Amino acid sequence: MNLSLHLARALAAVFALPVAIVFTSCEKPASATSTGPPEVLVSEVIQKEVPIVQDWVGTLNGSENADVRARTTGYLQSRNYQEGSYVKKGDLLFQIDPRPFVAALDQAKGQLDQAKAKLIADQQQAKRAAELFQGKVISEQEYTNETQAYQTSLAAVSAAQAAVEEAQLNLNYTNVTSPLDGIAGQAQAQIGDLVGTGSNIVLTTVSQLQPIRCYFPISEQNYWRFADEIKKMMAVPEEKRPERVELILPDGSVYSHKGKFAFVDRQVDSQTGTIQVAVNFPNPELTLRPGQYVTARAQIRTIPDALLVPRVAVSELQGGTQLAVVNPDGKAEIRAVKTGPVYGSLIVITDGVKAGEKVIVEGFQKVRQGMQVSAKPYSGSENNQGEQNASKSSLPSDQS
Repeated sequence: MNLSLHLARALAAVFALPVAIVFTSCEKPASATSTGPPEVLVSEVIQKEVPIVQDWVGTLNGSENADVRARTTGYLQSRNYQEGSYVKKGDLLFQIDPRPFVAALDQAKGQLDQAKAKLIADQQQAKRAAELFQGKVISEQEYTNETQAYQTSLAAVSAAQAAVEEAQLNLNYTNVTSPLDGIAGQAQAQIGDLVGTGSNIVLTTVSQLQPIRCYFPISEQNYWRFADEIKKMMAVPEEKRPERVELILPDGSVYSHKGKFAFVDRQVDSQTGTIQVAVNFPNPELTLRPGQYVTARAQIRTIPDALLVPRVAVSELQGGTQLAVVNPDGKAEIRAVKTGPVYGSLIVITDGVKAGEKVIVEGFQKVRQGMQVSAKPYSGSENNQGEQNASKSSLPSDQS
């Protein structure tokens, strides 16, 4: 009796075990399929006016640059300025040994005195000859000879006077002065060098740095795109042109003064297909120097009612651009879109979305066309920051 009871209980336990296993295994798939639709973060398509700015890499140079050369031949005697210092127009930069020129001037003056003395004598002789000729004392030929002698002496005085002036000029040229206000650069000639009109030696260069000028090239296509605006701008006197160009310094900071367009060059470079543009920037502290590489930035146009989405919402696939939109039914729609200029952390969409639609910013890789999704709003911290800094963004030349 007891043996039969134990046997029955054992059999019941054995048959109950598979049932428990079956129920347990059935519960696990049920739990796996109850996770629901994938969660994504979405942001609304913004519609607003977008200012488009463009960057150009340029080089700084003086608004005026003068190569200082010797205007007379002689040996360099002294350098009279501090290299890299500010000089004014007329300041003495170099001194050429003046002694040969002093001697030449004295000689020219002596020859002038001789010519003047001879002129006085010939003038008196010509006057006396005129009186004698009127009294028929001398012949016409004698009178003519005396008159010609006087005219020759008169011309000799003029020539001697010119020689004195030339000698004085050459003596003055031994004082090599600055032709303009600016920074005088490193001296290229040493004391004792023979310098002069027959050599190509540049003694130094003086650059006017207030204002300083930024030169940069623009493509021929961009020039034609903005030809009308450029024409209107150039028709306004420079002092009345607006200061609309920012200067980005090599360390990435923005220069404290804005500049104004100075000129557009007369021709296109046939080798590069670009045309040179110059912008003048105030430089009161003379901190900007020629040769520095900088970036000029200016607003070139605006896009009214532009549609903007976060740049991270857009992906490229097989040469195309796409993003995902969550429709009012909560389903994902994969759309091909066309993009425009970058605006901070946002990008302009020219075709494919409408204002107010919700685009997937995070979780795009989880969804497929028509899939039900759980959409939650994107935090927007990066988005807002990008919108605040958008005016500092730039547009590549080929997108302008």
